[in-house]
Amino acid sequence: MDWLQQNWILLVLGAAVALVALWWLIGSSASRSPEATTRDGVEQEISPVITGPATAPIDVPPPVDAVPPTAEPEILPEPEALVQPIHAIAAGPPDELTRMKGVGPKVAALLNGLGVTRYDQIASWSDDDIARIDAQLGAFKGRITRDQWVEQARLLAASDRAGYEAKFGKLG
Repeated sequence: MDWLQQNWILLVLGAAVALVALWWLIGSSASRSPEATTRDGVEQEISPVITGPATAPIDVPPPVDAVPPTAEPEILPEPEALVQPIHAIAAGPPDELTRMKGVGPKVAALLNGLGVTRYDQIASWSDDDIARIDAQLGAFKGRITRDQWVEQARLLAASDRAGYEAKFGKLG
C-alpha cells in the first residue's frame, strides 16, 4: 500500500497514455477504411483511379521511324577530337613536364593531349598560344602565367639548372 501511495501519479499518467494510444489507433484505422469515406456527411466509394486537376500534356518526341528519311543524322565528334592539339607531336623523347612548378600529373596529361610534350614547345609560346591553351585547361586555367611556365620551360629547355633553381627553387 505504501508503494501505491508514492507512485499514484505514475499510474494515472500511464493510464492516460494508454487511453490516448488506444484512441489514436481506433481513430486512424477508421479513417483509412478502404470501403468508403465520408465527405460532408455523404458516404462515397474510394476509387482506385486517381482523379484530380488536369495537367498540361507532355511533349513526347516522335518515334524514331517517324523521322523523314531525308534528315541526316547529327555526327558527334569522337571524345579525343574535342581537345584540339596545339602543336604537332615534337620530335624526340617527351620531357618530364611535371618537373615544372604548377604542372602535376593531370595538367601534364592535358598538355600531352594538346600535343605539348617538350619544354622547347612551351618556351616558344606566344601570348596567343598562351590564351588558346589556357582556355582548354579547365580547372587549371590561369596557371600558365601565374606559375610562369614559359620562363620555367626556357630554363629547363636550355638545361640551365642553376638558373632555374635560383628563380623557382630546387628541382626535384
